[in-house]
Amino acid sequence: MTGGTQADPRAWQPSLAELEEVHRGCADLVKETPVFSFGELSRRCGGRIVLKAENLQRTGSFKLRGSLTKLRRGGEEGRAGVVAGSAGNHGQALAYAARAQGIPCTVFMPERAPVSKVDAVAGLGAEVELGGSSVDECVEAAREMAAREGMLLVHPFDDLDVVRGQSGVGIELLEQVEDLAKVVVPVGGGGLISGIAAALRLARPEVEIVGVQAAGCAPFVESLRQGEPVPAPHPATIADGIAIKRPGEVTLPLVERWVDEMVTVDDDSIAEAMVLLAERAKLVTEGAGAAAVAALSTGAVEPAASGATVPILSGGNVDAHVLAGVINRHQTAVGRRARLFTRISDRPGGLAGLLETVAAAGGNVLDVTHVRDGVSLHVEETGVELLIESRSGRHHRALVERMEEAGYVVEEQGGD
Repeated sequence: MTGGTQADPRAWQPSLAELEEVHRGCADLVKETPVFSFGELSRRCGGRIVLKAENLQRTGSFKLRGSLTKLRRGGEEGRAGVVAGSAGNHGQALAYAARAQGIPCTVFMPERAPVSKVDAVAGLGAEVELGGSSVDECVEAAREMAAREGMLLVHPFDDLDVVRGQSGVGIELLEQVEDLAKVVVPVGGGGLISGIAAALRLARPEVEIVGVQAAGCAPFVESLRQGEPVPAPHPATIADGIAIKRPGEVTLPLVERWVDEMVTVDDDSIAEAMVLLAERAKLVTEGAGAAAVAALSTGAVEPAASGATVPILSGGNVDAHVLAGVINRHQTAVGRRARLFTRISDRPGGLAGLLETVAAAGGNVLDVTHVRDGVSLHVEETGVELLIESRSGRHHRALVERMEEAGYVVEEQGGD
């Protein structure tokens, strides 16, 4: 029984009391995550937006709920050890839960998994095995090890015990948001949205439930149309936490039964949502964690006409390099960061004069590069490329005008 206790998902009829009992049983390790009103997004969308911050859960994502539930319901197999395939969040959650229970844990992760996530899983005491190009391949490797070693396989989403655990997010929302009208959920394999929907359909069936996938890896849309799991042809997205090639055999019927709508958002919108959350809500999210906010901010999902719309921030385990790149890209797009090329006299004081002009205009020089090859220069000139930070697009334009008034011919080179 390496896959765990399963039933026909089309016939599964949980009771609210059962889900509440599971939720209470995890309270020693799983904390109740807060909700926050988000005025900036409310103004943009025209509805009342309340964030559910699962990125502040222990191990940085909602995954601990399902992993712990599965581990505690795993019986004898769980005592022999647990094994999983994961891009990072599920692996961290399982490693944390296994360490708390004193159980050996092995996690298979893709070769190109972010180093920060690999280190985090290993740091929680799990044995990490790198290999394969996708979570799907890692899950299969974990399944083989579970069968071979008599260990408990903890699937990241395709398991009713995992779904039971994820229902805790919905149970908390019922208590935290009195006027709950719509929930917007990032969707990878479908475990989180299935769990939330299981709770809400029992307690508040009128609440609308919308799933969001990254456009670069969105197999649910076609799978729902055909009524069976259909793999995404060429998955590629910044939202690696929901980059699952195909829906689960368990979760697809649950999503089909309980979820009202499934939409997609592109990576540019996800990246902008990550910046919006960091700047205005002071919440750091990974790409998957920002997908629901991206859907609302772009209009892919409309907020409820009355009552609260709750986007789920599913995780915050973003690689620092990725986050820095997303922020720099945004700074460039809004005119706060740019590369400028100009020519100066190739004599002492030439560069100093240019920098004084930039400083007088209030620009912040982040980098300076002399360019002498590949450009047309007078014999007594040198090219200079400046990476400049400004306060706004308007300030940037004023800075360039100041440079031109000082006699410099300025060419915009774009940003990082």
